[in-house]
Amino acid sequence: MRRYHLVLAVAILLSWLGLRTARADEFRLTTGETLTGEVLDTSGNDQGVQVKVGEGDYRKVPWTSFSQDDLKKFAQNRRMQPFVEPFIEPSPEERIQKTEVTIHQPPRLERPPAQGLLGAFFGSTLGVFVMLVLYAATIYAAYEIALFRAQPPLLVCGLAAIPGFGLLSPIVFLSMPTKVKSSAPAVETFTEEPPPVAVAADDDVNPMHADGAAHPGGLKLHSEAESKPVLPETITYQRGQFTFNRRFFETKFPGFFGVVRRDAEKDMVLVIKSARGEYVGQRISRIAANDLHLQVQRGPATEEITIPFQEIQEIRLKHKDAEK
Repeated sequence: MRRYHLVLAVAILLSWLGLRTARADEFRLTTGETLTGEVLDTSGNDQGVQVKVGEGDYRKVPWTSFSQDDLKKFAQNRRMQPFVEPFIEPSPEERIQKTEVTIHQPPRLERPPAQGLLGAFFGSTLGVFVMLVLYAATIYAAYEIALFRAQPPLLVCGLAAIPGFGLLSPIVFLSMPTKVKSSAPAVETFTEEPPPVAVAADDDVNPMHADGAAHPGGLKLHSEAESKPVLPETITYQRGQFTFNRRFFETKFPGFFGVVRRDAEKDMVLVIKSARGEYVGQRISRIAANDLHLQVQRGPATEEITIPFQEIQEIRLKHKDAEK
């Protein structure tokens, strides 16, 4: 019984070895070497595949070493197809088929039927519009020519409105001389002489109106107009034209930082228009990098108002008695 089992095991082993040997393939590599072994499709990757060349002997073969025929056989295997396809060179027929360009004719508009110039003009909306514009322009030109040559406008425009005669009518009237109207007869005018002005007697003349006359009491007639004081002109600084910052105020208004004002600037005030309102100040008490403190008059007392530079819209330097 033991001998029977041993013979059976040897037979199975020999048959398995026969099958393994039958599965071995022969590959012609690009290096000229012939490789015989079994390709392990589960070991395939982007670089190559492992080939079992003997019992316990494996060899890593890159895809570029296989011939095109072997690569095409590997491509039939679903596992190795994604790795093999980039290395398969297409045949000239396949390359032509892939690069062949199919030219499709684009849709083309049908050409309109051949017809004359006037028929083409009146056959479209745009042509009818152009003809109407030209017709109206001809009548308007005839009207202007009638005014220029002093001809009846109704006659000239009526002839220009006749189809076929419209372009000729303005040309004819433009070639004619200007129609001069006869002048009206001169009318003699008589002007009456103004009545003589009665001259007052010497006794009726005011002695104070005489040249060099002086009143016994030293009185004189005052005829000079009262002179008003000339106020300095108001200077306006607007955002966009100037940058309102600390350097701007220190440069433009140095006299407003002192407690005592000079005579030339003591009646000047600063009018600052900001987003919060309009303030009339007489002194800048403090100034920082982003804002200033303006001293304003609130009745009999004074108050400091903090005004940020970014809210200032306009600054006016004016006399305190000026209107604006």
